[in-house]
Amino acid sequence: MNPKIRKAVFPVAGLGTRFLPATKAMPKEMLTVVDRPLIQYAVDEAREAGIEHLIFVTGRNKAVIEDHFDVQYELEATLSDRGKKEALSLLAKDLPKPGSTSFTRQQVPLGLGHAVWCAREMIGNEPFAVLLPDMVMKGEPGCLKQMVKVYEEWGGNVLAVEECDPAQTHQYGIVGIGQEVGGPAFRINAMVEKPKPEVAPSNLYINGRYILQPQIFDFLSKQERGAGNEIQLTDAMLKLMDRQYFYGCRFDGQTYDCGNKVGFLAANVAFALDRPDIADEFRPELEKLLAR
Repeated sequence: MNPKIRKAVFPVAGLGTRFLPATKAMPKEMLTVVDRPLIQYAVDEAREAGIEHLIFVTGRNKAVIEDHFDVQYELEATLSDRGKKEALSLLAKDLPKPGSTSFTRQQVPLGLGHAVWCAREMIGNEPFAVLLPDMVMKGEPGCLKQMVKVYEEWGGNVLAVEECDPAQTHQYGIVGIGQEVGGPAFRINAMVEKPKPEVAPSNLYINGRYILQPQIFDFLSKQERGAGNEIQLTDAMLKLMDRQYFYGCRFDGQTYDCGNKVGFLAANVAFALDRPDIADEFRPELEKLLAR
């Protein structure tokens, strides 16, 4: 039996420069899709998949993320005094259990691989998940839960993948399709960062969800820099792939890249239309805008 995936890493140290000035004093991970921060969607997805320990790799000006996952005594007292039971219940539901969150600093922005490496002492010698909060997933069950099912059957390392326009492979990390092993899973036989369409091994891109074995730290610890003079997670995965299997899990759902403005706006529309409390009011307003 494969060891359970108990821990998840959330790299949240980025500057969010594409959303300035909104992110000048507020972390980009606290931008909201409807009424929930981006980071909350990632945490919800992780908890649904059975994750027990949430590890946030933060940077400067990110203290509000830690506050978000803590008790807010003054707010809760005010809500209680005003009889706001529904709001209190929502806050209680979202609050992680005591001792189930950890925070560590990535003092220097040296890339995703470095951010994951910063969590090594908290991970220890067990497999773990990585969730990029910019990538908001819409699917039932959630993306990580779909991946855990693949991991439980096949072990190894699992990457969530999704189809992109073949002409846009140069915008993503693309995987090669090896042996199909059943259901949404297949053996990955190549990983290429932003290949030109004519040389891309497929049109399946890595969509920001990973299940990795702890041996990945053996390569990340060498602190070798790649593209952008940063420590790239993809480089370490390529080296680990020489020793261990990597599986692709075709995500049955939709990914919204909320690291760019168009993806962020699309996510707000998609999630709003799925909300029974606001969809009926929102849809006519959206139709009016589209009719202009």
